[in-house]
Amino acid sequence: MSDLLSKTEEFVTDLLVNELDSNYLYHNLRHTQRVVKSTKELLDAHDLSAKENDIITLAAWLHDVGYTRGTENHEANSCEIAKEFLKKEGYEEKAIEEVCALIMATKREHEPKNLKEEIIRDADSSHFGQNSYADTSEMLRQELSLLGIADMSAKEWRTSNIKMFQTEHRFYTDFAKKNWQEGKDKNLKKLVKNLKKQKKTRRKEELKVKLKNQSPERGIQTMFRVTMRNHLKLSDIADTKANILLSVNAIIISMLLTNLIPKLDNPSNDYLIYPTGIFVLFSIVSMVMSVLATRPNVTSGEFTKEDVKDKKVNLLFFGNFHKMKLLDYEWAIQEMIKDQTYVYKSLTKDLYFLGVVLDKKYKLLRWTYTIFMIGIILSTIAFFVALKYFGPERIIELPT
Repeated sequence: MSDLLSKTEEFVTDLLVNELDSNYLYHNLRHTQRVVKSTKELLDAHDLSAKENDIITLAAWLHDVGYTRGTENHEANSCEIAKEFLKKEGYEEKAIEEVCALIMATKREHEPKNLKEEIIRDADSSHFGQNSYADTSEMLRQELSLLGIADMSAKEWRTSNIKMFQTEHRFYTDFAKKNWQEGKDKNLKKLVKNLKKQKKTRRKEELKVKLKNQSPERGIQTMFRVTMRNHLKLSDIADTKANILLSVNAIIISMLLTNLIPKLDNPSNDYLIYPTGIFVLFSIVSMVMSVLATRPNVTSGEFTKEDVKDKKVNLLFFGNFHKMKLLDYEWAIQEMIKDQTYVYKSLTKDLYFLGVVLDKKYKLLRWTYTIFMIGIILSTIAFFVALKYFGPERIIELPT
């Protein structure tokens, strides 16, 4: 009989390796080998005849070969394949019928009628009590999805498994109850724990999204942050423009002082006085206006407790508190953050007055650039006119 078992193992291995669809991630050779191993453990714990042991072992090897013909009625297909193989090997008819009966006993809804059926059913579900259950279960979930049988989320799969553990599955043999039930209970606890954890996490995420959608706080803070950043960028741009104009005019005046103005002492260069004067005048005016555009305006830097209580002072602007003591300022800040309206009011004031300063800067800059442009044009025209009508070639030489 050991020869038949060896041939059966070779037959099943060849069939499942070469003819089984690769989408069967769970019902494959590895699963069959696990069932056979569990079957041997159960048979070792029971005093059955050698013939009964062989029949149960053959059923364990052949119980899932029907999957090579598809998932529909795979138990019946397994029986057909088992009969064909065992008849070919000359196995007796009555024993073949017993093997088929055990294969049909592996149906999910079947209730075992004898010890042999209890053994094959316990062996087929032995993975419920093993440490590798989580990985094995995930393989089955993916298999069902790939085959188009069921597409369950992780949460739905856990719920389904918990229901099966609690209401459908049970071990029948004393050996399984003693050795595998504890592992099954642990796996059930893990499933319940993970499901609760997942539900808790999901509730937190839903609550977070709900609060985010219901509360305007985030939107208000973003509005103030973006607006403040834009105002500060505009202020930096204005200061940069003013500094550029200030530097250019400083360079122009330096060049005039070192190169052109010393030559005006010569009477022959009198025609350059007016163009140079126009150039210098407009450059100085541009420099003055550039300085005015960037010159800081610091306020008194003091406030009273009444100002804070009446919400009249903007504690976010340094010009309103730079002369105050630290303790007074800390007290004022604590009073402000107690009142959300006061905080938003202070932020609004800060934005408003920053906007007022920007308006003043850009108006001054516009006039500064306009004056600089006019000065360049007028002084250039003046130089050409002076050169044409009053230049050295226009001086009439007196006869000696």
